[in-house]
Amino acid sequence: MKRIIIIGGGVAGLGAAYKIRRAISQGYELDFLLVEKAPRLGGKILTEIIQDPSGNGEFIVDGGPDCFLTEKPACHRIAKRLGIFEDELPTDDSKRRTFIFSRGKLYPLPDGIMMFAPTKFLPFMTTGLFSWTGKIRMAMDLFIPPKKVKPGEFYDETLESFVVRRMGRECLDRLAEPLVGGVHASDPKTMSLAATFPRLLEIEQTYGSLIKGFLAIRKKVEEMRKKYPPKPGQKPRTFFTSFVKGMQQLTDRMAEASGLEKIHTGLSVTFLERDSQNRWRVHLSNGTVWEGEGVIVATESWAAEPLIKPIDPKIAEALAEILWTSSATLSFAFDEREVGIDLNAFGVLCPMVEARALMAATYSSSKWPGRAPPGRALLRGFVGGPHNQDMMERSDEELVQIVLSEFQEILGLNPKAKPLFYRLYRWPRGMPQYTLGHLERVELIEKRSGEIPGLALAGGSYRGVGIPNCIESGERAVSKILNEWGIDLAEDHIEEKRYY
Repeated sequence: MKRIIIIGGGVAGLGAAYKIRRAISQGYELDFLLVEKAPRLGGKILTEIIQDPSGNGEFIVDGGPDCFLTEKPACHRIAKRLGIFEDELPTDDSKRRTFIFSRGKLYPLPDGIMMFAPTKFLPFMTTGLFSWTGKIRMAMDLFIPPKKVKPGEFYDETLESFVVRRMGRECLDRLAEPLVGGVHASDPKTMSLAATFPRLLEIEQTYGSLIKGFLAIRKKVEEMRKKYPPKPGQKPRTFFTSFVKGMQQLTDRMAEASGLEKIHTGLSVTFLERDSQNRWRVHLSNGTVWEGEGVIVATESWAAEPLIKPIDPKIAEALAEILWTSSATLSFAFDEREVGIDLNAFGVLCPMVEARALMAATYSSSKWPGRAPPGRALLRGFVGGPHNQDMMERSDEELVQIVLSEFQEILGLNPKAKPLFYRLYRWPRGMPQYTLGHLERVELIEKRSGEIPGLALAGGSYRGVGIPNCIESGERAVSKILNEWGIDLAEDHIEEKRYY
C-alpha cells in the first residue's frame, strides 16, 4: 500500500484528499494523511453561523470567499458527489445592482457591461460614471486594430497596459481596476493578464475588439439559455453560486467524505526530506515523522518555499518570486430599519483612484437569500490590497471604526445605526499576486517538480485563485503521483463543460 502525505488543509488539500478517497473506494491500495497547521480545516473558506441577539433566527457570515463562479464545473461536480448539490444557492438577481463610487458619488454599473466592455448602447451612453471623452475613447475599441501576435506565439501584458491600449485610462480607473483587479486584490500595473484573464487576450485576437467579442459572447449565452431553459422548479443559474449554509458547507463535507481519521490539525511541518529510495519523510512540529511514497504540498507558495528548498533550490527560488498581499473582511449586522441605505443591490466597488480605505462592500443579506433573519441587514467590507497594506497594521478596533466610517461616507449608512455584532477576519499574505512572468515561473515549478518522483504542489498560488481552480489543482496533484505509479483513474478522462 502506498501513502500520499498532504501538507495543507485548505480547499486544494481537501480536493486532493477527497480524490485519493475516491481512488481507494475503487479498490486501489492507497492511503493518505493530511496535516494542517491551523486548528481548523478549509483555509480561507470560513463560515460562522451566528444567532440573532433577539433569538429570531441566524446570520450566515462568510469570512473569506462567499461564492464561486457558476460557469466553472469543479464545485458542482464535487457537490453532486457529496450530496449537497441541492444546497447550492444562487444570488437573488432581483436585486442585482452594483454601484461604483466615483468622484464622491455612487453610480450604478451600466446594464450590459461584460467584464469592462459595454454591450448595450443606451445604458452606456446615459451613465454618469464616465465623461463623454471617456465614452468616446472606450468606443474607439471598435476601430483599434488588435496587437499583432504570430500564430502560437505566447505574449503577455499587464491589465493596465491592455485596458489603456484598447479602451483608455478612464475605463481602467473607473471600471476595469475595481471589477477585474479587485477580484485578485492586485495592482493593474503589474498584474499578468495571461495568468489571470487569458480570455481577454483571446477575445482581442479572435474578434479584433473587446466590444465585438463580448457582444458575440452575450449572444451565445442568450442562445444557450434559450436552448437549455431551467426546468420547472429548478433553481436559476446565476453568475455566482454559494451554499445555503455558507461556503464552509463545501469544505466541511469534503473533509468528512475524505475521512476525518486521516486528518490532523494544529500541527505544522518543520522539514521535508527524501531518501535514496524516493521515500518521503515529513517532520512535524510535535516531533512525529510521517513516511510515504508521495507528498503534495498544498500550501501558499511562501509556506511551501522553505520546505521545498532542500529538495530543489530552483523551485524554491520561483516560489519566492510569487508575491502576496494581505487583506481583511469585516461583516456587520444591523437592524434593517436603522441602516438608511437602499438595500436593493449587491454592493459597492471603490476604485483605487478614489484613495479610500474601503476596497468594496457587499450587501450580503441582499445578494444571498437567507444570510440574515427578516428585518436584519448583513453588510461586509473589504480592506487591504496592494496599495493599502499599511491598513493591516491597524488594531481590530481601528479597522472596525475605519470601515464603519467608510460605510457612512460611501454607502450612506446612518451614523446612528448601531451594529448588533461584527466579525473581523484577517488574511495575512492571503492573496497571491500573478505578476508579469507568473506563467513562466509556474511552468518552471511544474517542470522541475514533475521530474521529482512522488512530489506535487497545489493551491491558489499557481493557476487560478478561485475555489474551483484550487480544487482542480489538488486533484491534478493526485493524478500526477498516481500516474507515476501506473494508476489511471477513469474520472481523469471525463471532459467537463462550463455551466451557463
